[in-house]
Amino acid sequence: MTNAVMCVDVGSTYTKAAAVDAATGVLLGTASHPTTLGTDVMDGLTAAAEAAVPPGANVIDTLVCSSAGGGLRLGVIGNEPLVTARAAYRAGLSAGARVVEVCAGAIGAADMERLAEARPDVLLLAGGTDGGDETALRTHAEALAASGVRVPVVFAGNAAAAADIRKLLTGAGLDLTCVDNVLPRIGDLSPVPARTALREVFLRHVIAGKHLSARADFTDMVKAATPDAVLTGIELLTDLLGEDLLAVDVGGATTDVYSVLTPDAERSGPRAEAAGTAWRSRTVEGDLGVRHTATGVVEAAEADGLDVPAAIRGAARHRAEHPDFRAETEAEQRIDAELSALAATVAVGRHARGERIGGPTEPLRGGKDLAAVELVIGSGGVLRRDPESPQWLSEAVCDHTAGGFRPPTAARVVIDASYALAPAGLLVTAGHRQAAEALLLSAFDV
Repeated sequence: MTNAVMCVDVGSTYTKAAAVDAATGVLLGTASHPTTLGTDVMDGLTAAAEAAVPPGANVIDTLVCSSAGGGLRLGVIGNEPLVTARAAYRAGLSAGARVVEVCAGAIGAADMERLAEARPDVLLLAGGTDGGDETALRTHAEALAASGVRVPVVFAGNAAAAADIRKLLTGAGLDLTCVDNVLPRIGDLSPVPARTALREVFLRHVIAGKHLSARADFTDMVKAATPDAVLTGIELLTDLLGEDLLAVDVGGATTDVYSVLTPDAERSGPRAEAAGTAWRSRTVEGDLGVRHTATGVVEAAEADGLDVPAAIRGAARHRAEHPDFRAETEAEQRIDAELSALAATVAVGRHARGERIGGPTEPLRGGKDLAAVELVIGSGGVLRRDPESPQWLSEAVCDHTAGGFRPPTAARVVIDASYALAPAGLLVTAGHRQAAEALLLSAFDV
């Protein structure tokens, strides 16, 4: 009898299951089911998992990642927008979070009210390099303690202030986790400790707090936020191949872009950005989805100077008004492909050009040169279902040379057709690294 590990991604729309041979990493079966948010997510999870198990397989473990119920909503507090707030923002994205608010600089009551209105699940508090000035960090911690915001806090700031910050915030009734500084030195971004802590807080507080299931075993099964699992899978694939990689995941509500790049000696040296460079990173575009936020795709594409036919505008409005719409005809599927291509072009451009932290007037920071990327991976339901998706994704990403950045110049374009990235990330997290490696090598034919 074959021992299998069941890997399940509980999304806001669909729950996807993949049964993987625990010894060999062979993909034994896959299935999906609409996510049952209206009842109990375990209903859809069980249905998908049962459909994915082939005859004769014995499931020895079930590993789950989830973005249902909004995933991990993160608020960031940093000394000022261009350095520590930016470093914390990047660490949060790498942990699979959706950053819903960033507070930096002189923070007052109005900032705390805005932070509370954003409804974060977790706060990431950063500030100062190790041994640097602690004044702003302490002021921010005092403002947080005095505010009505009461969600778990991860502190990843100046180590010299950690003991006092712990005493202040825990004394105010906040659940606090202290880790190493996300920016120990200027230009030295260190996101891993904060990323790990945010993952643990997500599992400990967020999944239970979403009340997605009444069953305790669901909480035990969840090992990561879905974007965190995907990035882990991408990092492993990059390590196996030894080449730069870019992945674009077009969903119903967001488009996520992941890149794992070889560090540039020049940008890591004296000319490095103060907040450091995230060579393994993710960005999430909350206005670019082919259902819930389809009108955002049209607006963003037009703002970038891309051609958007009139038929696409009307179809986008219909999809946003009816997010459960399913493309059945060839014409409907073609529009889905065109919307997805526009979303990919805009999202990759934003990822490569960098981000603005602190408002629309701030300069772009953290840009990336994608010219050396050798593998582009497309993911998402539309791309998996469309046999033409490798071609139009290549045109949308590699052939778009007017975006203000250098796109991949000689990349292979493949689709995560068997949905291997998230399961591979889950397998690594649970200690099944060899199975994860075999799964990825098989899925991407390398």
